[in-house]
Amino acid sequence: MTIRTGIGGWTYPDWRGGTFYPEGLRQADELSYAAERLGAIEVNGTFYRLQKPESFAKWRDETPAGFVFALKGSRFVTNRKDLSQAGESIDKFIGQGIAELDDKLGPILWQLAKTKRFERDETAAFLALLPAEVAGLPLRHAIEVGHDSFACPQFVDLAREAGVAIVWSEDEGRAPIADRTAGFAYLRCQKMRSECETGYDGEGLARIAEMCREWAAGTAPDGLPYAHDRAGSTGYGGDVFAFMINGAKERAPAAAMALAEQLEGLQ
Repeated sequence: MTIRTGIGGWTYPDWRGGTFYPEGLRQADELSYAAERLGAIEVNGTFYRLQKPESFAKWRDETPAGFVFALKGSRFVTNRKDLSQAGESIDKFIGQGIAELDDKLGPILWQLAKTKRFERDETAAFLALLPAEVAGLPLRHAIEVGHDSFACPQFVDLAREAGVAIVWSEDEGRAPIADRTAGFAYLRCQKMRSECETGYDGEGLARIAEMCREWAAGTAPDGLPYAHDRAGSTGYGGDVFAFMINGAKERAPAAAMALAEQLEGLQ
């Protein structure tokens, strides 16, 4: 069981010049610098276009042992009227060379549009299309939903049957669902504030750190919105991925490192 904190991407102008990256650091060295200080990075570029196998191999070689990349699934998969028809696009995404990441391949995030409504048969068919492995590497899938219609026991049951994690999303317009459905947890913390040097204040960081700790241990925290029986969310445990991903993006690295410090104090 490992709790990793991270950010979205590593190429961002406002992180340069001393905000996160030191003055004078070459852009070619930004990934290795970030990876030495964080546990994971969510790659947003994979949402927009396929990457070359050589790119995944390069990312693998530029990062330290234990570091992982979460990959955002293709928009050609998730931004469609009928998710059950996404098989060909899923195959293209999985086959683009992600296996080159080897043990640095983290979860794949499938982010649905905020307006996408829950349809039981369609959702079940989509989850069944997600492959369990690629080139002998086990795959972990997470789904981020938006519409309130997903906050129902039927969706939780489908995700559990498929072993797909429901993302804990702190984003306006996305239904918060705390139910555990897989052997890992995935958080996208999207309410950072520019006026706060660490994005979230101490209370906010402590709240997120406690959720991470409890989810890693396999318990179901009190006071969260569960779409199904809370007792069903106990006993999962496993790795936790907590990304400081949006809001005041310039604060994301500081927020991720501050959260990591909070978690060290909870061990």
